[in-house]
Amino acid sequence: MEYNWKIRDKAAEENVTSLSRDINVNNTLANMLVNRGVDTFQKAKDYFRPDLDKLHDPFLMKDMDKAIQRLEEAIGREEKILIYGDYDVDGTTSVALVYGYLSQFYKNLEFYIPDRYKEGYGISERGVRYAAENNFKLIISLDCGIKAIEKVSLAKMLGVDFIICDHHTPGDELPPAVAILDPKRKDCEYPYKELSGCGVGFKLMQAFAQHTDRDATIVMSYLDLLAISIAADIVPITGENRILAFYGIERLNNNPRPGIKALILKSKIEKEIEISDIVFKIGPRINASGRLEHAKASVELLIAKDLDDALRQAEAVDTVNAARKNFDENITKEALMMIEEKNAIREMRSTVLFKEDWHKGVIGIVASRCIEKFYRPTIILTESNNKATGSARSVYDFDIYEAISECSDLLEQFGGHKYAAGLTMAVDKVVAFQEKFEAVVSSRIQDVHMMPVLEVDDEILLDQINYKFYNILKQMAPFGPGNPEPIFYANQVYAEDVRILKEKHLRFNVVQDGQVTRPVCIAFGMADRTKYEDEIVYKMLKRKMRFDLAFEIRENTFRNNSSLQLYVKDIKFD
Repeated sequence: MEYNWKIRDKAAEENVTSLSRDINVNNTLANMLVNRGVDTFQKAKDYFRPDLDKLHDPFLMKDMDKAIQRLEEAIGREEKILIYGDYDVDGTTSVALVYGYLSQFYKNLEFYIPDRYKEGYGISERGVRYAAENNFKLIISLDCGIKAIEKVSLAKMLGVDFIICDHHTPGDELPPAVAILDPKRKDCEYPYKELSGCGVGFKLMQAFAQHTDRDATIVMSYLDLLAISIAADIVPITGENRILAFYGIERLNNNPRPGIKALILKSKIEKEIEISDIVFKIGPRINASGRLEHAKASVELLIAKDLDDALRQAEAVDTVNAARKNFDENITKEALMMIEEKNAIREMRSTVLFKEDWHKGVIGIVASRCIEKFYRPTIILTESNNKATGSARSVYDFDIYEAISECSDLLEQFGGHKYAAGLTMAVDKVVAFQEKFEAVVSSRIQDVHMMPVLEVDDEILLDQINYKFYNILKQMAPFGPGNPEPIFYANQVYAEDVRILKEKHLRFNVVQDGQVTRPVCIAFGMADRTKYEDEIVYKMLKRKMRFDLAFEIRENTFRNNSSLQLYVKDIKFD
């Protein structure tokens, strides 16, 4: 697959020169920092030295005073409290954090996770009635509830109050809750708007500890859970999230709670944990229970107090995750085959596939996998409760939610945002939807949208790649949305000592005229990659053809010897 390289514009020269002088870094690093909004000495200090004292006062959040008052009343009256959260990673970590913290000193509470298949996303009528029938007087909802007007109204009628902790964008009308904590409320002046759902729950607990003069370090001990939610929910790692993620990852590496320690062991992570380890190894294991069975198992693991118990629970979660991967792989193969075997589908500008027996819990993953092979807006549908239900995923800068909304006359419900959405329709409407969605996408999408984008920071010379340079790059972590891992490119290079590893990957030394440094490059999955008229990259490298190389700089340690390597992101030949 070809990439469209989007090389960041050079920052203003006076800003780069000033920052370079003030913090004693070269112009390449200064330019990269300025492009990330780090353009003064103070901003650089805050960026490179995250400080928990810089967290915002939780009482700046709209309704926080009301939430704390109602929570104190519930505890004072010994009312039953239900901690309610969604079944994904953000929801389950939110519940584990709030339930785990409150249960240390208050026992009259339970947690509740809705069943993906019987109740669906968010606040369910079944959950509300469970609370009322079991004499709960207060529900604290986490990572959901901001649009649950009917369900919260029902709860109020049944004598159950709500404190809503959410981070999704509210509608024009808010639910009749006692308190609604959501930094995206139009009337909320909280300075940072991009908290995860777990982040909002954390601010509630931070406010409670502050108001009741409890030890603040106990709340901070839950930052390992919060770091997982920030990484897995793909929220920007900027501002307050950067501080929380930094200290959360520090705790993950040094003193994680038993459940997370068990997940780390099961994930076989034998190095310092990074955001990518959460996204690709820890997060999917937590998510697996909610995808295939019930997410309650993930919460029970996350709040486990004993490592031996946690390891047994992690084994069960790992088994479910293995089954999830099996479903994912098999359904992806079927979906790709459906595209490849029909010229009409292969030549479309969109992909909409339906098969009644595909597992609902993995269709979002399958949509993403299909985009890796056929880069275009993709919707994967299966049958659930006699309806066709699906997950949509988009490509760079194409609004799939708007495209779906153009087909709303064929849908029973839909929701989502620019890059991901969910939808439900009658099974007999699937063919009509496929046709209309393809027409809408074809009328809106441009050729530039049909090629994946690789965002590149800057050009560097190979001799600039050394440990002094790399050690500064390392301090820019944690990386993620809003603070991506730096990608550089080197111009007019060629390869020597080209080898194939494990029949999948390429290893070679890269050479640049006039430069002494000849770093090792690892190109994962590129052994059979083709370029231009289907010539194999391996053969082109062997012929010492000139190319431009886009890469990340990583440290490789083998038998106690460390060296810098380049992880290849893309190659563009002359």
